[in-house]
Amino acid sequence: MAEDTLDVADQAVLSYQKELIFSQGTEGHTQLSQVRLALERLREGTFGECLHCGQEIGEKRLEALPWSAYCIACQEKVETGQIEDVVRAA
Repeated sequence: MAEDTLDVADQAVLSYQKELIFSQGTEGHTQLSQVRLALERLREGTFGECLHCGQEIGEKRLEALPWSAYCIACQEKVETGQIEDVVRAA
């Protein structure tokens, strides 16, 4: 179906669907990268250590998000922009 024959509402829905698919692909790629980096830290023997402060990442956090690169305190700082996210920058 040609996009130029759609009415405004259909064009909006199509645009939203494209954005959603792109967003899901981007998130999937990001998570895959984080898993690969976690596997690399596992091989290096640094898995479970916060990349920023070096403290041990909590067991419950690693159970929930095994690819976590930061402890909860440092993750909050990453999310508020107080420290740079070296994982996403990689």
